[in-house]
Amino acid sequence: MNILAFDLGASSGRALLGRLVDGKLTVEEIHRFPNDPVQAGETLYWDILRLLHEIKQGLLKAHQLGYKPESMAIDSWAVDFGLVGPNGELLGNPVHYRDRRTEGLMEEVFQTVPQSEVFGRTGIQFLPFNTLYQLFALKKEASVSLREADSFLMIPDLLRYFLTGERKNEFSNATTTQFYNPTKNAWDNGLLEQLGIPHHLLKEIVMPGTIVGKLQPSVCKELGIPSIPVVAVAEHDTGSAVAAVPSVDKDFAYLSCGTWSLLGTEVAEPVLTEEALAMNFTNEGGVDGTYRLLKNIMGLWIVQECRRAWEKTGHSYKFEELVEEANQAPAFRSFIDPDDPVFMPPGDMPMRIQDYCRATGQPIPESPGAIIRCVLESLALKYKYVLACTEQLSGKSFKGLHMVGGGINNKLLCQFTANALGRPVWAGPVEGSAIGNLLVQYIALGAIQNIWEARSIVRDSFPLDVYEPEAAEAWSAAYTRWSNLLKLQ
Repeated sequence: MNILAFDLGASSGRALLGRLVDGKLTVEEIHRFPNDPVQAGETLYWDILRLLHEIKQGLLKAHQLGYKPESMAIDSWAVDFGLVGPNGELLGNPVHYRDRRTEGLMEEVFQTVPQSEVFGRTGIQFLPFNTLYQLFALKKEASVSLREADSFLMIPDLLRYFLTGERKNEFSNATTTQFYNPTKNAWDNGLLEQLGIPHHLLKEIVMPGTIVGKLQPSVCKELGIPSIPVVAVAEHDTGSAVAAVPSVDKDFAYLSCGTWSLLGTEVAEPVLTEEALAMNFTNEGGVDGTYRLLKNIMGLWIVQECRRAWEKTGHSYKFEELVEEANQAPAFRSFIDPDDPVFMPPGDMPMRIQDYCRATGQPIPESPGAIIRCVLESLALKYKYVLACTEQLSGKSFKGLHMVGGGINNKLLCQFTANALGRPVWAGPVEGSAIGNLLVQYIALGAIQNIWEARSIVRDSFPLDVYEPEAAEAWSAAYTRWSNLLKLQ
């Protein structure tokens, strides 16, 4: 049975064809495309119609290659959305979460609804770009689009709508908005009312594994292909990545590693305690009605932006070259907090890292290798801290850490992570989000019974790289220095 997964990341997208034969899954990339944001005036946008075009090209290629997929699904990043009018028209390009329109708005929201109340009603980590603050920004500027909107659709919802004509909100992505109430299992309309944000545009929430329409006739006619079901999977890519974690144990810790690093565990119920609020953890929906207790960490965005900054100066580095230079650089000279707000926007990341080290009285990394080593060591140390917090909040203890996603191609980061944790790291699969997307489609189609059978298939189908911890004393001393630098308790 051939099916098609579209996995959209913050910098690129891909179409992957899955084949399930004799209990083993194979995955073939058949189309890859860039996903570059577009600056227009003062606003940073997603090029949503280009993404729709590329999805159509992926569908077309699948049929040209003779695969005849029996279903398709889309996963992407969270929080961003499009607004659709009563006549079905898109009311403007979706705005990128790194746009500056939400700066300072969290604090303004808290003047109306206290921070503790927002967390108690939603269980979501406080990040300045959460959907709640994006909608509050539109309300503040008296947005015509918000006033005229009939439907609020997150990125995969919106692309599904273009393909099927159906307007539904998928659960895993809905929970990231910070106006979904996991206690009531529904949108928190009251929270939006308190902030003067309309909620009539919110649609019915569907669970991962729901068939939501099929390719509409206009799409099939344009491409010359037959109609197939379109499935709502765990459309937040982290939800799909966690579905693909090949754990044997029911209790496991995971790190979905890419532009963002998301580290946590799977829980049956959201953790809405004061301690979770103090640690700024999040509770995002997953497969089978589970929640992902986790923390968002800035991730390899910092490395990506360093590379872009050097390219602008005429120095083009492959990621593999930067990792090798980092491996040759001296260890434990300087550290950063990857989640310091200074590292959030695009821009001259090497200069920001150097400024951070200068301001904190540390040696200033000069070479690309030294800068990247500083970032990778700091990420590994942050993972150690967040894993300890995850154990504390969940009451669980983990033997090691499952790493999935494109970031595991960075073998130095995987080894640093094992070293920092003092526990093994099991790395794989690389295409975690796409594989999770495919698995949930197979569950929807009845080819796989449940998520644990799906995870067993992942174990049997894809190799794992195992990283054992090394240099325990040196990494323990580094963690002490790093945590003192960040003034962590």
